[in-house]
Amino acid sequence: MKTVTAKEQILNRIKKALSQSTPMPFPEKQSMTRDQVIVPKTEELTVLFAENFSAVQGQFIYCIDEAELVAKLNGLQQHRNWPRIFCREAGLIDLLQHHDFRGLEFSPQAGAPVAITGCEKLIARTGSIMMSTRQSSGRTTSVYTPIHICIAYTSQLVYDIEEGLTFIQQGQKNMPSLITLATGPSRTADIEKTLVVGIHGPGEVYCFVVEDQL
Repeated sequence: MKTVTAKEQILNRIKKALSQSTPMPFPEKQSMTRDQVIVPKTEELTVLFAENFSAVQGQFIYCIDEAELVAKLNGLQQHRNWPRIFCREAGLIDLLQHHDFRGLEFSPQAGAPVAITGCEKLIARTGSIMMSTRQSSGRTTSVYTPIHICIAYTSQLVYDIEEGLTFIQQGQKNMPSLITLATGPSRTADIEKTLVVGIHGPGEVYCFVVEDQL
């Protein structure tokens, strides 16, 4: 008589489970629309994003126009004594240089303590910055340096993640190879359940939001 091994017993149970359909949990919820699940926004998106971004230890800075953006960025760099700020997005470089910002670094970012990027969208509901590999900053710019600065516009604010993903997908045959959501500074509590900030990425995240809808 053949003895069934432990491995065969496990495989047999898996086969049996796969042969039987599992009923959909909570079937009454399958017909619900998005508007029935998500509470409609009642606040200005800029205010909602600022509140939620600040709640996850992000530094929110509102700017009435691009000139004020550069003035505030200049002031922050001088106050923090940052020697160099790395940026590789041509549009942001042109913007900053147009307003006489002189603190940019174009060599490899290893020597810069701060990196500037743009974003795809800002997610007001969670206070998240949505980025993707469609941006020339690539995969590493926003996480390589200890401090990440995002420059965005009020027209880039959306309420939730679905709206952000829909925007990225519009007119695209294929989605980007990477879409990421940065919600405040990097953090982990894996070691003895003690929260440590900046362990897997930037320990500080700034978001300059420029008004372009007045």
